[in-house]
Amino acid sequence: MIRFYDKPQREYEEDVALLEKEDEVYKLVLHNDDVNTFDFVIECLIEICKHTLEQAEQCTILVHYKGKCTVKTGSMELLKPMHEKLISRGLTSEIV
Repeated sequence: MIRFYDKPQREYEEDVALLEKEDEVYKLVLHNDDVNTFDFVIECLIEICKHTLEQAEQCTILVHYKGKCTVKTGSMELLKPMHEKLISRGLTSEIV
């Protein structure tokens, strides 16, 4: 009889490695600048990151007072196009 705790170590390690790979979540971080208006940043977050008005306003306030804010999390495939669009609009963002 094989009990749960008798599971071979190698199989367990493979399961953990698979879960770690699936957990790779990146952050799209927007940085403050002295150029863009609140309204423009809010408009960009709604259009590009699909934020609600409330989300966009909150992120914009955080960016203004804290210097940066994570505006979206997800896979690199999801975030890279958003990052490129924010940059093309003159905003400063990075993926971490």
